[in-house]
Amino acid sequence: MDRIYRARQGMGGRYVLERDDTFYWLGGDIFGDYWPGMEIARDEKLAWMAPVRPSIVVAIGLNYRDHAAEMNKKLPAEPLVFLKPPSSVIGPDEPIRLPAWAGRIEHEAEMAVVIGKTASRVSAADAMQHVLGVTCLNDVTARELQAKDVQYSRAKGFDTFAPIGPCIAVGLDPSNLAVEGWVNGERRHHSNTDQLIFPVPFLVEHVTRFMTLQPGDIITTGTPSGVGPLVPGDRVMVKVAGVGTLGNPCVAG
Repeated sequence: MDRIYRARQGMGGRYVLERDDTFYWLGGDIFGDYWPGMEIARDEKLAWMAPVRPSIVVAIGLNYRDHAAEMNKKLPAEPLVFLKPPSSVIGPDEPIRLPAWAGRIEHEAEMAVVIGKTASRVSAADAMQHVLGVTCLNDVTARELQAKDVQYSRAKGFDTFAPIGPCIAVGLDPSNLAVEGWVNGERRHHSNTDQLIFPVPFLVEHVTRFMTLQPGDIITTGTPSGVGPLVPGDRVMVKVAGVGTLGNPCVAG
């Protein structure tokens, strides 16, 4: 299994490949052929960016049975789809800005899939051929605005409301991965993607029936139960087995 990171270097960052516990500067194209370049010294300190810059984040709501019950909503007959704008994306250790006027703001720990090649009208059987890998995502949500607006664009679309990272794990089976969310060292989410109502291949098929996805675009897979508030000074973490830990501080926004 490979892990692909984007280091803070230059204007657009530089890709790093982790393979067999060794880090290399990545050669080639992450959406095509790539290979390990020069080995990176173990004592070299690198800071990570969001591993991709998606043109769109396609988010899926109420995709865990326990979260639907937590929100007092019926199980959906088909995936509940909403969008998060590219401007909401940040990387590891970047601050999540919490505007006081927006009311209660909550964390939602999720596994997300990164599209690896253009996907349009893809069947579930072929879906994983269009997926580069999986990553962690925090679907930060202004809960009171979500209830007020009915639709989700404003509540989930604030700048900084889509932390992604720390890497893209290539070669993982997304059907059986532990997903956890932590705030200040307290575990709030604890589930597994085997509890998804709609699994990843189904989601790729469903979304690409009406929307073409480009390399680097993201589909989230929903959050398990355990959503809760964030306040300035908190540190929130999302952990997905095989991917790693995405951590972000919260600040007044």
